[in-house]
Amino acid sequence: MADTENLVAEIEALGAKMIEAEASIAKRFIGQKKVVDLVLSTLVCGGHGLLIGLPGLGKTRLIETLGNVMGLEDARVQFTPDLMPADILGSEVLETGADGSRAFKFIEGPVFCQLLMADEINRASPRTQSALLQAMQERSVTIAGQPHALPAPFHVLATQNPIEQEGTYPLPEAQLDRFLLQIDVEYPTREFERDILVATTGTEDAQSHAVFTADELMAAQTLVRRMPVGEAVVELILDLVRACRPGEPEAPEIVNRSVGWGPGPRAAQALMLTVRSRALLDGRLAPSAEDVLAMARPVLTHRMALTFAARARGESLGHVIDTVAEQVTRVEAAA
Repeated sequence: MADTENLVAEIEALGAKMIEAEASIAKRFIGQKKVVDLVLSTLVCGGHGLLIGLPGLGKTRLIETLGNVMGLEDARVQFTPDLMPADILGSEVLETGADGSRAFKFIEGPVFCQLLMADEINRASPRTQSALLQAMQERSVTIAGQPHALPAPFHVLATQNPIEQEGTYPLPEAQLDRFLLQIDVEYPTREFERDILVATTGTEDAQSHAVFTADELMAAQTLVRRMPVGEAVVELILDLVRACRPGEPEAPEIVNRSVGWGPGPRAAQALMLTVRSRALLDGRLAPSAEDVLAMARPVLTHRMALTFAARARGESLGHVIDTVAEQVTRVEAAA
């Protein structure tokens, strides 16, 4: 009983801390509460995020603010076609000592940080994009055959422009799957856009304050994994992910007709984690079916692909996911 009470108290304290972090971010990134919640969920769940939105919507400002609020050492890399892997990871240089001796010395690249902003990640060549694969999955990099551990915690928040695709290189599916969430950044509402105009065109810029430290964030990531998840929620996650795979017995007609390939087990893992963080931000101690449905698009969109015929018909993955979620929920309710 005491252990349960302690867990409840820790979860409530973390939920309050996340709400405070949300308020601190809102001082510099006005509106877009859903985007802020998804980015916070990404970090508290220990994952990486892919932010997709038009230029000028504040993606860079949000990530810079996050580094301060979460107490993380951050770095930014502007991805361009001429960027090389060594520009991100670092390289070995030949150094001459005072006694005339020579030895190779490893010079760390910007990836050796706790929060890496990969700006316009799809503008770099596949060779450079692949430099982040090991870092994102194993939290280490290998240079000249020697492994180098990255600082803990380590997170990548990458950005993409959804419309200007000339001179870009689409991310490979293996790298997309390493992003916990795809976060779509849309235009602000008129009310929030007015607040942005007033707040950002004066003589002073609002400042956020640190809410977490790196150690507190890692403790929060452990606590999130200890949160209970009901059996009904687990079954709903499994039903939803499996129904999005063409050829599976659970797959509805729209999936078999329109989806080329569906999400793997990592999608179910991502849902199991992110529904907990969403419950925390909502002040609840355990996730519900509503959390699963809310996180379906951010978790599944970048882990699926439409067939050519479906794209020609003008279908969208968002519509497919919403349709599958509605059908799965209806079946669950009937059962």
